[in-house]
Amino acid sequence: MEILKFITAGSVDDGKSTLIGRLLYDSDAILADQLEALHRSNRKNDDGSIDLAILTDGLKAEREQGITIDVAYKYFQTDKRKFIIADAPGHIQYTRNMVTGASNSNLAIILIDARKGVVEQTIRHSFLVSLLGLPQVVVCINKMDMVGYSEDTFNQIVTDYQVLAGKVNLANVTFIPVSALKGDNIVHSSDNMDWYGGKSLLDHLETVDITVDDTAAHARMPVQWVVRPQTEELHDYRGYAGRVVSGSFKVNDKVTVLPSGFSSTVTKIELLDKEFNEATAGMSVTVHLQDNIDISRGDILVSSNGKPEVSQLIEADLCWMDTRALDTSHTYFIQHNSKLTRCRIQEVLHKFNINTLEKVYDEEFKLNDIGRIIIKTADPLAFDLYQDNKANGGAIIIDSRTNVTVGALMFRAAVE
Repeated sequence: MEILKFITAGSVDDGKSTLIGRLLYDSDAILADQLEALHRSNRKNDDGSIDLAILTDGLKAEREQGITIDVAYKYFQTDKRKFIIADAPGHIQYTRNMVTGASNSNLAIILIDARKGVVEQTIRHSFLVSLLGLPQVVVCINKMDMVGYSEDTFNQIVTDYQVLAGKVNLANVTFIPVSALKGDNIVHSSDNMDWYGGKSLLDHLETVDITVDDTAAHARMPVQWVVRPQTEELHDYRGYAGRVVSGSFKVNDKVTVLPSGFSSTVTKIELLDKEFNEATAGMSVTVHLQDNIDISRGDILVSSNGKPEVSQLIEADLCWMDTRALDTSHTYFIQHNSKLTRCRIQEVLHKFNINTLEKVYDEEFKLNDIGRIIIKTADPLAFDLYQDNKANGGAIIIDSRTNVTVGALMFRAAVE
């Protein structure tokens, strides 16, 4: 069954956790013991109904304050799809949490309070969604019950957001008027907004296009392990184990090993004790090649007809995730798929003011800052541009002193 991963984002108190709680509650995706605990809870809405936000507020501090602090993941399914929901915090100090949650998502739900319209945090979240290349965006204009289910209010917010979407280059945007508190247009279509002719949120999530890039040109498999049993039964066995991160490989395909550049032909694809003619994105397989090539962990098998960039000097967008500021004189580690090597941030080109969308020319990179940098790596990396192939277009920065992940990278260009 197809899996849709989506993240919810919005300003503080826009109703993200309530929307997810309503989605789970009205789609009968809550276990019996959770439902019982929900009814016993002393957190109620003003009208005495259950506060459904409890379902995603996992931390004690979240339950006490009624806010989201960390990314909460929830899982449910319908007859049509499985869903993984990431409930991201809206506060600016948790920008890194949203980046983490959005990096593996197919779709973003951006909530807007119908009483407030497009605000500063809406701009910030939309910019991050664009930066991370999410292909589908749903703008849920929430709390429609508090503006009398006004069509004019909805239309004005749609107009305002379309201007913003143009500025941050968001293409596939769907607008849905909802009330998470009352359940309007979440799972069931609302009788209170007969002027709206579109789908409910769940209907849209069940049918939205999340086509996976399975083109052979983007075939990428980072090598995690070279399989050489060297036993009597498997004396000549040599396979290369890894997970296909994008595209697909078939038996008899011409492949190139990077960064060395040697080429060969796929002779066999194995998964456990079975052989397959094709390996697609998401499959962890062992690939056999016609030629004995010096291949080790960190190398990557790619289609010979669609090779990525290979460079040691890369322009990238960086999201800084550490309380200690970036130090351009320090040597860090960069982890790109299974490749680990040393690196330095050679130059900070600019930072982004993600509230105004302006460039800021200030070299100090602090927690939650996002900007464009040039990075120099000790060994060549075989990478795609993030906008072309997210699966092979991102990496993380690790502090060599603490082994803490301090940054997330999105590759934008190879520097000559």
